[in-house]
Amino acid sequence: MSSPIDHLSRRQRDLLDGWLPGAEVQNDHSWGLVGTTVLELSHDGRRYIAKAGDAKDHHLAREIRAHRQWLAPLASRAKVPRLVHADTDAKLLVTCYLPGELVQGTTYEQLPETYRQAGALLAQLHGQLAADHDEFEAHEKRKALLWLDKPHRIGDGTAQRLREVVESWPTPPSIVVPTHGDWQPRNWLVQEGIVSAIDFGRADLRPAFTDLTRLSAQQFRDHPTLEAAFLEGYGKDPRDPAAWRRARIREAISTAVWAYQVGNEPFEEQGHRMIDEALADA
Repeated sequence: MSSPIDHLSRRQRDLLDGWLPGAEVQNDHSWGLVGTTVLELSHDGRRYIAKAGDAKDHHLAREIRAHRQWLAPLASRAKVPRLVHADTDAKLLVTCYLPGELVQGTTYEQLPETYRQAGALLAQLHGQLAADHDEFEAHEKRKALLWLDKPHRIGDGTAQRLREVVESWPTPPSIVVPTHGDWQPRNWLVQEGIVSAIDFGRADLRPAFTDLTRLSAQQFRDHPTLEAAFLEGYGKDPRDPAAWRRARIREAISTAVWAYQVGNEPFEEQGHRMIDEALADA
């Protein structure tokens, strides 16, 4: 019977065997929609998470960078996993296992206290540094138009309106901070009431408000008390109205197009709803 480790490349298997010789697979946490293998391992009485990217992967380098440059202060307090081993070229990293259950789908997903803690934790991540970025908005504008050039099921009229709106955008300078890129309950853990975070494969320097786009489209949409608790924990609302409208449209486009490409129909439907709502406010 094949092992999930067989999904790794030869180089990845050799590195893992050198780092954690004889490690045993306890669980396969791979998502399945993308080419990232995520394995829970046991070695010498300890538990680890190994993440390996395939040839098309571009997330592991981001995650390794985040661990090396921004996450150590949070890892020291068990708020994020602690990096143990990493090889950027091989697209492989190993972190200590962070205990807890995923918030998504549990009663914790509906509790304001969860969001207060998640907001406070995000503020700590964002507070690592801040830098001026003159090209962020221009880059994101180009990327939104490129998404519209890919195969999708957005209606022709809607796609044309989106293109016209995006092409009209200004490209002012931005202040960027370390962001998670997918800040939502499916990437939060809770252990004895304490919230922590995992999966930094989309981490990058971006404006702080970009980490609120997915929450805004999902949990905050029908539960303003959760949004209020989150902002209480964060300390302020980082959303500039004009930049936030652009971010919502960008997120809606990428959600609808990416979900269509990977065959995730419920997420694609969410993307179409996000498009309609974002355009209504444009």
